[in-house]
Amino acid sequence: MTDARVDLRSDTFTVPDGGMRRAMAEAEVGDDVWGEDPTVRRLEETIAARLGKDAAVYVPSGTMANLCAVAAQTRPGDEVISDFEGHLVVYEVAGGAVVAGVQLRGVDSPGGVPSGAAVEAAVRPPNIHHPRSRLLALENTHNRRGGLAVAADAVAEAAEAAHRHGVLVHCDGARLFNASVALDCPPATLVEHCDTVSVCFSKGLGAPVGSALAGDAGTIEEARRWRKRLGGGMRQAGVIAAAALHALEHNVDRLADDHAHARLLVDLLGDSPGARVLRPAVPTNIVMLETEAPASDVAERAAAEGVLTAVMDRHLLRCMTYLGIDAGAVRRAGGVLRAVLGESAPPS
Repeated sequence: MTDARVDLRSDTFTVPDGGMRRAMAEAEVGDDVWGEDPTVRRLEETIAARLGKDAAVYVPSGTMANLCAVAAQTRPGDEVISDFEGHLVVYEVAGGAVVAGVQLRGVDSPGGVPSGAAVEAAVRPPNIHHPRSRLLALENTHNRRGGLAVAADAVAEAAEAAHRHGVLVHCDGARLFNASVALDCPPATLVEHCDTVSVCFSKGLGAPVGSALAGDAGTIEEARRWRKRLGGGMRQAGVIAAAALHALEHNVDRLADDHAHARLLVDLLGDSPGARVLRPAVPTNIVMLETEAPASDVAERAAAEGVLTAVMDRHLLRCMTYLGIDAGAVRRAGGVLRAVLGESAPPS
């Protein structure tokens, strides 16, 4: 990076490169609400095929994609099972409750997804006093579990347990391509047993906006209705869909660079006083630090030195690598963070 500031708050801080901007400028467009934007249609067909699903719908954000998935596959009063630390639970403003009228039931999933036994235990038995268990929501990679990439067999175990009880399965795959690269496993294989899956184009893939929800044709048609209901209908959206197509064509394999840069940061901070680095079984581009001092204090001191991080909890700090963050930037950030954490560590 040429700027002395190193921004590790989120991989959403990617910016379009020249090739992506040209693709956007030259995109063929139409009215997407009328189903007449050829670039959007090509994106939806491309991502559905890449994920092994029948159909897909392009939406403005990952939060909307997840909410459309929940609303399209449940009825008010139903229950959705999710990890306590899942994005759906922590970061989506209770949209499932407010908009879809569902209740969330939390399970502890330190491995990124619940085990089959945990799913079995969470599904409600038929009883007039209980909500109906209707949907299991998974996440891959898992943000608050340290960017953990969850293997296909673990996803399959959880999904098969849900399906035995007639419970549908949604995967929040905002960073699914990070998981695919880290595990050297096709994305379609990772979500083979999921009924729906959302993916985000505006994180590590580097597009400026947009996500997609994929699944069977009937569910996606219902999700498209929910997109309209939520105000997510778009007109000449081919301009931004072109960026997502460019990202799929050019920015998937390079996610391995982000993972390598995250490993470099872990190496630089691994024995740093004042913090413990979380080490997921299969890491990706997220580095989580459990700080002894308040995370907000550490973040403020690092920011004063030009290194920006994200406060995730009182003593949890997140750093993310992405397109535009090179090894030099990581080394600079690591040096600043080591110094700040050392200053914040209590005397031994």
